[in-house]
Amino acid sequence: MSATSASRVAFVTGAGGGIGRACAVALAAVGHRVAIGYSGNEEGAHLTVKECGDGAMVVHVDVTDTASVEAAFAAIEEQLGTVEILVNNAGITRDGLLMRMGDDQWDAVLRTNLDGAFRCIRRATPKMMRARFGRIVNIGSVAGVAGGAGQANYSAAKAGLIGLARATARELASRGITCNVVTPGPITTAMTDALAEGRRTELAQQVPLGRFGTVDEVAATVAFLASDLAGYVTGAVVPVDGGLAMGH
Repeated sequence: MSATSASRVAFVTGAGGGIGRACAVALAAVGHRVAIGYSGNEEGAHLTVKECGDGAMVVHVDVTDTASVEAAFAAIEEQLGTVEILVNNAGITRDGLLMRMGDDQWDAVLRTNLDGAFRCIRRATPKMMRARFGRIVNIGSVAGVAGGAGQANYSAAKAGLIGLARATARELASRGITCNVVTPGPITTAMTDALAEGRRTELAQQVPLGRFGTVDEVAATVAFLASDLAGYVTGAVVPVDGGLAMGH
């Protein structure tokens, strides 16, 4: 751990795999005690804990449910202490063409991807305010700044995370709390591995750097924004997208 960083308690939602797991591991690697939040992938969450090592715990959380969020934070506080770093990564997709998108597809994505982050921020910030320290990082998407065809619900939710972060940043800056957004582009995960090779090639060709990013590249950015050294960075949207959305 850097001499300029203290060991803190971090909570990463949606950390059963992919970007969430990488963020948890990166935070643990610099000495933080990490709570691994999961909703459906309990096995993946336990694998994440193994990668994080001592000082990590698994906690079930349904971010669409206020009582579940409350219970998760209470469990973390009892075992690890007050959450000082919050990474809002939990998210789902329900893609479909706008004209055919049902209310259930829209509602499910907004409830999880945007409302869930709001619930976690609302629960975390009172104690951050008392401590006069907090780091909040929302995991957005290039779709939230550039739009995604067939992803009106997902794009709207990820764009909403930017407004939520900036309102939070302005409201809580005087208490030493920062709130930022990381916007990944195409990232190599199990989800993208399942795409046809031709589709992966097509997506990579749209990226100026000509390739997919890695979960570790996203996690390194998150770990920096969660650090003491990032204390003067707030309300920022930090792209990790190979240049895909430059200019937006």
